[in-house]
Amino acid sequence: MEKPAVHMTYGIKDKPKLGEIALAAVQQLLAIMVATIAVPAAVGNGLSASAALFGAGCGTMIYLLFTKSSSPVFLGSSFAFIGPMLTAFAGAASMAIGYAGLIIGAAIAALVYVIIALVVKFCGVKWIDKLMPPVVIGPTVAIIGLSLSSYAISLLMSSDIEGGNPQIGLLCGLVTLVIAMLVSTFGKKTMKLIPFMVGIVGGYFLASLLYLIGKNTGNVGLQVINYSAFNQVKSIISLPDFTFLKADWNGISAGYLLTLFVAYAPVAFVVFAEHLADHKNLSSIIGVNLLEEPGLTRTLLGDGIGSAVGTFFGGCPNTTYGESIACVALTGNASTISIWGAAIAAIIFSLITPLVAFLETIPSCVMGGVCVALYGFIASSGFKMFQSVDLNKNRNLYTACVIFIVGVGGMTVSFGTVEIRTVACALILGILTNLMLAKEKD
Repeated sequence: MEKPAVHMTYGIKDKPKLGEIALAAVQQLLAIMVATIAVPAAVGNGLSASAALFGAGCGTMIYLLFTKSSSPVFLGSSFAFIGPMLTAFAGAASMAIGYAGLIIGAAIAALVYVIIALVVKFCGVKWIDKLMPPVVIGPTVAIIGLSLSSYAISLLMSSDIEGGNPQIGLLCGLVTLVIAMLVSTFGKKTMKLIPFMVGIVGGYFLASLLYLIGKNTGNVGLQVINYSAFNQVKSIISLPDFTFLKADWNGISAGYLLTLFVAYAPVAFVVFAEHLADHKNLSSIIGVNLLEEPGLTRTLLGDGIGSAVGTFFGGCPNTTYGESIACVALTGNASTISIWGAAIAAIIFSLITPLVAFLETIPSCVMGGVCVALYGFIASSGFKMFQSVDLNKNRNLYTACVIFIVGVGGMTVSFGTVEIRTVACALILGILTNLMLAKEKD
């Protein structure tokens, strides 16, 4: 495999000190937390953020087991499945059947992954390299980061309390970003492993300080942090509202099962494309071809089965996270022991009510500051992947053009309840363009 794109302090099989593992684990958790708990909030219907966190931890453990702890990736709630999840509730005769539908739908998506994994097992991965050379996969990875840029900025310039001044949110977010950058660049060894955690703590402290000043002076504009989640804390330890406990398996009709299949199966193929892009990106970052070792078959099985297990507990299908990959790259820590730690931390945090409340009170603007770095690195790593591509050739030039414009333009295509999201649209059209122009003469 080629030289790693960034210097790795710890490789996949390295064992950091216990304290470093704990800190890196919590930082991974913070990196993926916003999106993981945002999915149940977007779907509603009683889905629990703490249950989604528990499910993400369990799903990640399944992934690590299938990949023999050889791929440093955390699985979190997938935005791609929000449409199918809403369909599961809309087509159900009752809310309880809707919960059962979530579990069945995730099982359908997992079956798609298993089938693709079997195809890869018998056909190998060489066809993937031909189908998605650097001129295709590089711009696609860049689009993953660029497509999230507006989300990062919306977080950065937001307030979690009504009347809060977005400019104050911007200040807190930028302070978070600056602290993270300084720690990552100039910090000592241990500090360099946790720049985002240090940044979040700094941003949270500033937001809290401004909140107290605003509270005492009656200036609502200074208040961008919302502590209401602590009002819901009634005990120290509490089991989340697990999806399987609320599911009713009686009265599920054949028509409802068909609805679930039509909603979930096509989206699973779309998420497969993102799975490929994420693993190719991570491979270039750490200098290990994950499609060969542990192998695409294992990563697909881990992702699919892990997603189904995560849904069983938290209701949300999981997927590999670009935020997790960016966190690995920016900290130089590819140790899968840290990912194991993050999975365990997610489960523990989901059971400790005050900790869940604390995570929910981290201001959106503070997380926005972190996301600017994380999403920006995803985009930058994509550009690195195709920097050696000859854009003087029309085949390469048009392939990159199509992917960038479709991706930045935010193209989505819907067929009934099935939505092909921006990244998938860009990847599919990029592959077709590259194949169509394959016979260009040198």
